[in-house]
Amino acid sequence: MCALECLVQDELRVVSDFPKFAEEALKLDYELKPVWATPNTIKQDFRTMLLRDFSEGSVNGLPVIIDAPYAGHSSTIADYSADQSLVRALKINGLDCIYVTDWKSATDAMKDFTIDTYLEDMSAAIDAVGGEVHLIGLCQGGWMSAVYAARFPGKVRTLVLAGAPIDTDMGEGTVKQLAHTLPMGFYRELVATGGGKLLGKFMLAGWKGMNPTSQYMEKYIDLFSHIEDKDYVKRSEEFSRWYESPLDLPGPYYLQSVEWLFKENRLAKGNFVALGTTISLKDVTIPVYMLAGDADDITPAAQVFNAEKYLGTPKDDMVKKLVSGGHIGLFMARKILETVWPDISQWILRHDNVALSSNRFAKTVVSDR
Repeated sequence: MCALECLVQDELRVVSDFPKFAEEALKLDYELKPVWATPNTIKQDFRTMLLRDFSEGSVNGLPVIIDAPYAGHSSTIADYSADQSLVRALKINGLDCIYVTDWKSATDAMKDFTIDTYLEDMSAAIDAVGGEVHLIGLCQGGWMSAVYAARFPGKVRTLVLAGAPIDTDMGEGTVKQLAHTLPMGFYRELVATGGGKLLGKFMLAGWKGMNPTSQYMEKYIDLFSHIEDKDYVKRSEEFSRWYESPLDLPGPYYLQSVEWLFKENRLAKGNFVALGTTISLKDVTIPVYMLAGDADDITPAAQVFNAEKYLGTPKDDMVKKLVSGGHIGLFMARKILETVWPDISQWILRHDNVALSSNRFAKTVVSDR
């Protein structure tokens, strides 16, 4: 009798919970949009991005710019949620002047933008906040930051490379495998199908296709099982806001990234041309902090750490930190935000204070003369 009653109760729960589940599943897949967890203002509106200002009141030291990934998802990964925010982790550990590159989804008017277009806007953004910054490059924002620091060495005080693909011949990550397996004709056809852009929905389908069981079955089974768990649903909504709202990329920018960076490894090999100049990572002589995950299958740790072979930075001014976890966890996992980014914040502050002291000394010498 008990077994029959339990079966009936389970069936009744399925019937009563299904409408709520269906409504939530629809919401997760189609209705949620990215949001910023921390109050901010728009410092300036550029062609490629909104430069978001997270500073509050008076600030000390040089600005920090977080160069968010521009690889098909929103820059809100840098400020993912109230308790998973890189912006907040930096702020509570002493960095009070913080900006984030909020990359725009490519419109038809943007479809001819190249890597140079993005570097030009990055340069304009740095000029807008004073002309010299600490630069934190996340994932694809990391290689762009490294290129920028090599092209304009006087504008970057320190460089943080977090999950950044610098030497893309290293490791056996998914992106490397796809780049080396599929011909450029495949990528050009994707862009042509998108009318000159790589459509975000194509990228999203590709990412989901790498793990279809998880994305098309387990995700919904887990949601149904936890539909009455408000915390679980909240976490699911936070992730969907970011993951299910992909950005479109300009065709030339995307094709250059695939061919120059991932197929030909031009940045590491020294033949990457940016704004008319061939880039040498040896021109990066500033302090560099490299952060990688031991389970990162997007940017294997070797792609990040092998940068030390090419940078002009003295060995004593390089830090390599390997943490437990995967790719996006480097920027938003609670444990890493609580244990690693405070050290990075203090590392930035130490170099900022040294530089500020040197500048004050120089000004005193000049005034005495």
